[in-house]
Amino acid sequence: MIQTILLATAVKGVVVAAAVIGITGLLIALLLGIAANVFAVPVDEKAVAIRETLPGANCGGCGYAGCDALAAAVAAGEAPVNGCPVGGAAVAEKIGAIMGVSAGDAVKQVAFVKCAGTCDKAGVKANYYGIADCKRAAAIPGKGDKACAYGCMGFGSCVAACNFDAIHVEHGVAVVDKEKCVACGKCAEECPNGLIELIPYDATKVVSCSNKDKGPKVMSVCEVGCIGCGLCAKQCEFDAITVENNIAHIDQSKCTGCGKCAEKCPKKIIRDHA
Repeated sequence: MIQTILLATAVKGVVVAAAVIGITGLLIALLLGIAANVFAVPVDEKAVAIRETLPGANCGGCGYAGCDALAAAVAAGEAPVNGCPVGGAAVAEKIGAIMGVSAGDAVKQVAFVKCAGTCDKAGVKANYYGIADCKRAAAIPGKGDKACAYGCMGFGSCVAACNFDAIHVEHGVAVVDKEKCVACGKCAEECPNGLIELIPYDATKVVSCSNKDKGPKVMSVCEVGCIGCGLCAKQCEFDAITVENNIAHIDQSKCTGCGKCAEKCPKKIIRDHA
């Protein structure tokens, strides 16, 4: 008799506990459902579609904190549909279709290092034994071991910044593999000498120097430095090349790739964009 009573009591306890748990779970589910409706954040379907179109590099080259942020900005009309440098024209077209606007002229760009002062061409003023980092070396008087204060120091800060294995130091100078480069601009941000710029992928001629000193001083520190003679500018029939601060500059939007400037350059610093 006692055992029967104890068993009945136990069963009743289990049933009550199960009922309490079930009711509690139901109440929690109802509360969560209400909270979800009250605090729901509207989803922009365009932003979702744009995010699916973006390559997902999250490189920050667009100026936003990753692809999610860019997608939201484009959907809100705060960023252009061709704002992704990695995706280029193909992605810009798809995003333009989503937004119902023209993609515009999205030109594929790549990074370019404006220096040709390799170890065998650039002079050496001292032996540098400091930390192999361009920014740290730039903070020290002398800026490394090369005699040219404007050139590539070759310590590879740009290499460390690149997430796409698109830039490497070869013979003391950083070189960009334009087939791998996505134009995120991180290498340019890291270069303390401002040697790296973004140029069109299909650019034909480039000036591989950034030394702003006058000719005699340039020649004293590098065999292949621009001496600012202006012969290149005189040869150009399209007004695509000018000399500013003792160094030649090519306006890629005007350059036709005729090569006359390169032919006349006495230091052969105007080269093919390989």
